[in-house]
Amino acid sequence: MFRIPVAPVGDGQNLLVHEHLVARGIYTTSPSGEFQRPRPGYRLNGARLGAATQAPAVGEHTGHVDPRVRPAPTAPTAPTGLPMAGLKVLDLTSWWAGPAGTGLFAQLGADVIHVESIQRIDGMRPAAAGYFFTRDQWWEWSNFFLSINVDKRGITINLNDPRGLDLVKRLIAWADVVAENFTPRVMEGFGLDWEAVHAINPRVVYARLPAYGIDGPWRDRVGFAQTMEAMSGLASITGYPDGPPMLPRGPCDPNGAMHAAFAIQVALAARDATGEGQFVEAPLIESALNIAAQQVVEYSAYGNLVTRTGNRTPGFVPQGVYPCRGDERWLALSVASDAQWDGLVKALGGPAWAADTSLRSHAGRSARADDIDAGIAAWAADRELDDAVALLIDHGVPAGAVNDFRSISSHPLFQARGFFETIDHPVVGKHPVSVLPLRWSGIDHWIRTNAPRVGQHNHEVFKEILGLSDTEIAALETAQVIGDRPIT
Repeated sequence: MFRIPVAPVGDGQNLLVHEHLVARGIYTTSPSGEFQRPRPGYRLNGARLGAATQAPAVGEHTGHVDPRVRPAPTAPTAPTGLPMAGLKVLDLTSWWAGPAGTGLFAQLGADVIHVESIQRIDGMRPAAAGYFFTRDQWWEWSNFFLSINVDKRGITINLNDPRGLDLVKRLIAWADVVAENFTPRVMEGFGLDWEAVHAINPRVVYARLPAYGIDGPWRDRVGFAQTMEAMSGLASITGYPDGPPMLPRGPCDPNGAMHAAFAIQVALAARDATGEGQFVEAPLIESALNIAAQQVVEYSAYGNLVTRTGNRTPGFVPQGVYPCRGDERWLALSVASDAQWDGLVKALGGPAWAADTSLRSHAGRSARADDIDAGIAAWAADRELDDAVALLIDHGVPAGAVNDFRSISSHPLFQARGFFETIDHPVVGKHPVSVLPLRWSGIDHWIRTNAPRVGQHNHEVFKEILGLSDTEIAALETAQVIGDRPIT
């Protein structure tokens, strides 16, 4: 009624009986019949993927696969440019998950046009620009918006005005892909459901990313990353045993973005094969349930309810973070094997508390995890963080520093890998932006243009694509159908 994002905290038991998940048929029996698992987090043309087959046993297909049927490798061809150059995407999304999904296509070379309005700018602009409200053009200072919308063109259209809705429909006719991530009622209120969009452009891929899906008891509920983290069960296993569930703070948005981007590529392949447009539904909750599947698998298979264990994880002892000398200087380490334990003991100088032979097994270390943590903490407290990390790594112990997000772009690894690229924004100035975590032959950088300013490309898009005259564009500006400054 009040459209307030709210959701229960899910776990391996209650997720299996949640009314919305049951109605949507999210969970299915594994091919082995031994446990329940979530189905893939998207539908294509209203249908889920076919039944999965059981994972093969070790060596099951030995002698049954003829390597000679594989085609001979061919010499690589010369790079021909960005891999998605020529693809046209109309981006009606907002906040994080939607724009990050379309952002993948933008960095890969697609022409992505991001749509907002001067009446309602992209929600990520004000949400992440709180420290800059006293500045002129404060809406351009959102770090999130600046990062996930690079390489896009940006326009403004008021869809509540019939003239604006007509502009959007004409852009739908131009596009290969149309994406939106609002509750179903929003696009349906504009008359832009699948049937209408398909009628405008029979070859378009229409991707919808609502929080809970197009149908089901919760279809009209609003949601975002944090409600997904609560409902999916991620929050129920995050935190300390004697404390409340805690939100992981954000992973469900980029996770949902990549699930949707993958589904769109599947739909594009189907479109190219059949000539018919495709309807993609990629609810945020379903991608979240896929990365949180362990809890339901564990409960349905063994009746075990996975609970909060702080920094510890089954199979890794010790595992945690330990304060070193100085302010907020934290060492992280995780021991996954007996050999790594031996390396840790040597790095620590063979302290007396580690001499107990029972600690040479995982079971023995698990029984004395608190004592081990105390010993490591005492050792780390009087050491410089960088020195401690170097010593542990030299002894084969997985270890690292807990980094502050404000300085991560200067980390030597990311500098060497070129994971951050610097872009010069006309309002914000030079700033680092994280790019795609992959490399492509012939491409030495991903960012070509900064994230668009509000309405930056109105004239360009409306002239080049829709053929509007300067007079027509000026009339739309006067009527506030379009514009380059939010109405605040």
